[in-house]
Amino acid sequence: MREEYPRPDFVREEWMSLNGEWDFYLNGVKRRIQVPFVCQSSMSGIGERIDEDRVVYERTFHVPETWQGRKILMNFGAVDYRCRVWVNGQMAGGHEGGNTPFSLDITMLLSWEEETVRVEVFDWLKDETIARGKQFWEEEPRFIWYTPSTGIWQSVWLEPVDEDHLEKIYFTPDIDSGTVQIDYTLARSCKLPCQVEIAVSIRQELAFGGTFLAGERRGTVVADIFQKKALKCAFPFSETFWSPESPNLYDVLVTVTGKDGTKDQVRSYFGMRKIEARDGRIYLNNKPYYQKLVLDQGYWKDSLITAPSDEAYQEDIVKAKKLGFNGCRKHEKVEDPRFLYWADRLGFLVWEAMASFWMYTPEGASAFMREWTEVIQRDYNHPSIVVWGMLNESWGVPSIRADHRQKAFSKALYHMAHSLDSTRLVISNDGWEMTETDICAFHAYCHGERGNRRQQEKFADSLRTLEGLENIVEKPLFAESGVYRGQPVILTEFGGISISGSSGEWGYTSVEKEEFLGEFRRIIKAVADSPEICGYCYTQLADVEQEANGLLTQEHDYKFSPEKIKEIQEIAAL
Repeated sequence: MREEYPRPDFVREEWMSLNGEWDFYLNGVKRRIQVPFVCQSSMSGIGERIDEDRVVYERTFHVPETWQGRKILMNFGAVDYRCRVWVNGQMAGGHEGGNTPFSLDITMLLSWEEETVRVEVFDWLKDETIARGKQFWEEEPRFIWYTPSTGIWQSVWLEPVDEDHLEKIYFTPDIDSGTVQIDYTLARSCKLPCQVEIAVSIRQELAFGGTFLAGERRGTVVADIFQKKALKCAFPFSETFWSPESPNLYDVLVTVTGKDGTKDQVRSYFGMRKIEARDGRIYLNNKPYYQKLVLDQGYWKDSLITAPSDEAYQEDIVKAKKLGFNGCRKHEKVEDPRFLYWADRLGFLVWEAMASFWMYTPEGASAFMREWTEVIQRDYNHPSIVVWGMLNESWGVPSIRADHRQKAFSKALYHMAHSLDSTRLVISNDGWEMTETDICAFHAYCHGERGNRRQQEKFADSLRTLEGLENIVEKPLFAESGVYRGQPVILTEFGGISISGSSGEWGYTSVEKEEFLGEFRRIIKAVADSPEICGYCYTQLADVEQEANGLLTQEHDYKFSPEKIKEIQEIAAL
């Protein structure tokens, strides 16, 4: 059961989970389902592939009497794909997009007795214009495509708020000035002016505290976290930077006090972290940093795109770090905020990704961009996220080299991301046929089968020069000539080696289990020896259904000694 607080960077003490058993209607037949697990997963209690485009959820609940006199919000982490919500038979609202959260004010719809909520979900599994990533539209999963997911797949919960409450807060750290810019937004219902108190601490020591009288809904505070003004030399605060090796976090408590004395308290956090690309390298906190990433699909055998427990996110990150990785590239999935929370706490870089759509239409492109904007807004505060990656291998934009609209769409995604967030790197199309990009991110799986010495040598030689990369990439690196401007070069997909005779068996190449470590060493060394490449992303963390090329099993257990995998990866560094 998923009973942890669902929104870890914007926490209120009072809340009530609506996860658990709901009525579930498919083809008019009533079943029982465990929310937030999708009906296609066994943990939902159903575990069946469905053909219908429409499903319905219902349940009853009671709102605590002590919440009377306040606004009651019903929050949904994510519902795939379009939904409408009724409370006590009256429309409360709806949402479109399977990856992002939404919140509904249900106060006026409550009876303060037994309440009923009904969620009607539409998920057109065969519609290729909808952003759905690795969810396969055919009857059975195959190749690199997996079982689809329909409906509620992240937590549902209630929380009470007063008229005077905090709506949003964003943290923008600047390690060079030793400050953090705090942008907050108060609810439209606030009776201004309101008192806003912000306390920032690290290791239970106060780093900044201030109380302000807010005369407008939106306000900005620049907090001098390092108190650099008191120093006349280089400040010794690097030990409080956030990094995979030292994931230092600042805790924040924001209190909004209304004219009538009501208070809204929200707990959050941020990390003092800087990521940039210059001189053909990636810099983390002003130092060159070699990224050793693993491709992470975010699937589990019994629960599909929803982790079976909060601990599962934590365990995946711990295991990846024990394998020698310092981060992951989330693939074709906007991950649950609980994963990002553990990445922040444990120190794990994340390349955040959007789920692709498959057929380009103006309507599909508009929906994709709208949803991706919501992703950036949801996840802005997580220091673990260092890259926004939107398109992958020209999926959804197959004619990007010739079609002006698709090329313009890719560029627009890049500039849109930078317009919302100036602190992270952006890749508009990862793999090949890049347009605007901060990283030259390419994919290459032609490392050669065991014994194919000619292809093995070609792979290693091609990695040594930028021109040579064109020999091993499936399509041209750039969608138009002259785009490469000295961006850092990172091999963002390679490997994918499966074990012969394993369940599912599919991989880009396969070897006997006793041969795996030798093959892994060979291709890691080829990448490490390249003077051009300053980081990589190995495919992949865990097996998913028939794709059996993970370093972990479908149950997310080790296949190999993590110490030996980590030792091999230590040959790669700047």
